[in-house]
Amino acid sequence: MSTPRRPTKEELLAAAGKTVPDVIAPDLVVLFCGINPGLYTAAVGHHFARPGNRFWPALHAGGFTDRVLSPSEERDLLALGYGITNVVDRATASADEVSPDELAAGKLRLEAKVRRYRPRFLAVLGLVAYRIAFGRPRAAPGPQPEVLGATRVWVLPNPSGLNASYQPRHLAAMFRALREAVAVTAGSP
Repeated sequence: MSTPRRPTKEELLAAAGKTVPDVIAPDLVVLFCGINPGLYTAAVGHHFARPGNRFWPALHAGGFTDRVLSPSEERDLLALGYGITNVVDRATASADEVSPDELAAGKLRLEAKVRRYRPRFLAVLGLVAYRIAFGRPRAAPGPQPEVLGATRVWVLPNPSGLNASYQPRHLAAMFRALREAVAVTAGSP
């Protein structure tokens, strides 16, 4: 597989405000939900595409995929029962540019999406964004008490390389815990 071309500075700047299509289908096992697309992701049109983003390695290390997928292979997740969406659709240079009002509005759109597509789990990737959007200021990573319809809610750290609070081994363990919960709910050993 060839290495994709990196976007230019101009392409990155032009990506501000763009959206990236969801990778979604009905009845997924897990719908992974980012905060919002970054400029790199919006410029190339694939989720978690910025070099240094740890989503794809954590997904593999957590047991969701048999190898580290590239962002351009994101649609391969659907065959495995996984998808990707965002709380806020608008691309920004950093998640800090997303306002609390945008997160609250995004939560309402996310709830409607979850009720429509009915994933077994919604995994929100960003603790602070989850706390703000869902009005749960003391939420911790892991399973959450609320459900959206029949969908269980789980919070994982933001996999951005800028999030130094969680090292790759910690991310892998947290993704693995979700994978184990998925297996238990499916009746797998």
